[in-house]
Amino acid sequence: MTYTGTNTYIVDNGEIAVVDPGPKIQEHYDNILEVIGDRPVKYIFLTHSHIDHSPLAADLSIKYNTPVYGYGPSDAGLSSTMLKLIADGYESGSEGIDHNFHPDLLIEDGEYFELNETSIIAIHTPGHMGNHVCFQYGGVLFSGDHIMGWATSMVSPPYGDLTQFMASCHLLKDINISLILPGHGEPVDDPKERIKYLIRHRLEREQQIKATLQYNPLNALEITELVYIDVDKSLIPAATRNVFAHLLDLNERGFVEFEGIISETMKVRLIKN
Repeated sequence: MTYTGTNTYIVDNGEIAVVDPGPKIQEHYDNILEVIGDRPVKYIFLTHSHIDHSPLAADLSIKYNTPVYGYGPSDAGLSSTMLKLIADGYESGSEGIDHNFHPDLLIEDGEYFELNETSIIAIHTPGHMGNHVCFQYGGVLFSGDHIMGWATSMVSPPYGDLTQFMASCHLLKDINISLILPGHGEPVDDPKERIKYLIRHRLEREQQIKATLQYNPLNALEITELVYIDVDKSLIPAATRNVFAHLLDLNERGFVEFEGIISETMKVRLIKN
């Protein structure tokens, strides 16, 4: 379970859309049915295919005879770098992936879905996962796990991609929204400030990582031990994946270079500031 659990949203304006059915937990499923009852469901939308968001989609689809909409299976939207990591056997950040998820209908970026004369707009926001989508409904953004108020989003290679994540943040900060409804935690009522913070937080971490590489090549774990000096030792593996995500992004942008085959254990050297 992530934080206090997964938020499933039911949009009801005379027609019904469900956003993120959630984990395969009977109580969660029963709660959804209690709200919807026997009324028809027009859409079942998935923001992304982690096991705390997607498994109940199939059950709801059967119950309401409604197709499931998603950007694609769990490897959809991944960059060539991440696909190569998977092909090379790197699975360190792959826990929680719903490899069985396959949407009935594919979503396109910018696609409009009519709901009783209003629209829900799909916005492809890769980063947390390659197949991550946010949904805009008027001034409200259903943000999945891309933006949350209680924590920064996990970006864990190979299914998470920091280069994509930052691009998606810059895209969302220019969208006219007044409220974010995240996949976990409470609503975010200051969207632009929160998105700016997420961007700033990642850039500050980037500078810390660059500073460790000023004199000697280091690998992700060695950098982590220098940057995350106050973190509980049990969290070091997760922190190392976060550093690796930054190194992949910096490599993509030409700031660092891996000294051999790209991996979490390969040393990296700084080539420009």
